[in-house]
Amino acid sequence: MASVLVVNDQSLQRVGLRMLLTAEPDLTVVGDTASRAEAVRLSDALRPDVVLLGGHPPETDYIETIRRIARPPHLTAVPRPAVPGGRPPRILVLTSAGRESHAYAALRAGAGGFLLEDAAPHELTAAVRVVAAGDAVITPELTRALIDTVRHERTPRTSERTVGPDSLTERERDVLVAVASGWSNAEIAARLSIAPTTVKSHVSHILAKIGARARVQAVAFAYEYGLVRPAA
Repeated sequence: MASVLVVNDQSLQRVGLRMLLTAEPDLTVVGDTASRAEAVRLSDALRPDVVLLGGHPPETDYIETIRRIARPPHLTAVPRPAVPGGRPPRILVLTSAGRESHAYAALRAGAGGFLLEDAAPHELTAAVRVVAAGDAVITPELTRALIDTVRHERTPRTSERTVGPDSLTERERDVLVAVASGWSNAEIAARLSIAPTTVKSHVSHILAKIGARARVQAVAFAYEYGLVRPAA
């Protein structure tokens, strides 16, 4: 059972999302709010598996909310009782067409997936399950926007990184390049002649080393450092 906190400043959308998710036998909505400040508080108090973040806030509020949910201060400051999983919620962002350029900043802030607001109900529920399981969700349109944003960055934002590609083993770099090229675990295993479970282990180690919480953030890392270059 995956738990979800719904955050949306549009009341009709918020109610509709709650009804849609509650109707799924393996999903439960633990709360909903229109306030991003309240979303940060609730995500810390309720510890949902997924925060479904939608609406149309200013970009600065949008990014700061993601950052505060993905990296809550208590994880490094105030001791708390043990919580299953021991991790902050994963964040699935619902975005509208025309806001794709915000994806890169949101990924850097800690978002784990993106879906356009006009996605079909079954696409949304499937995306929630995928993000809850720790994998990434991002549409082809948003992937292209992400690549375009990285391509047009004048200088990589590597100054904020505490680690770079040198922290990875040669095999981990191979796996990262394959992930950033869009290969699935099965394809990576076949092409590198290793077991799928080994690929999964490498991916987990890569995410831990570079401080990423989802594969899509590892993709951004690979493009930042020039390990993969977008086709012209």
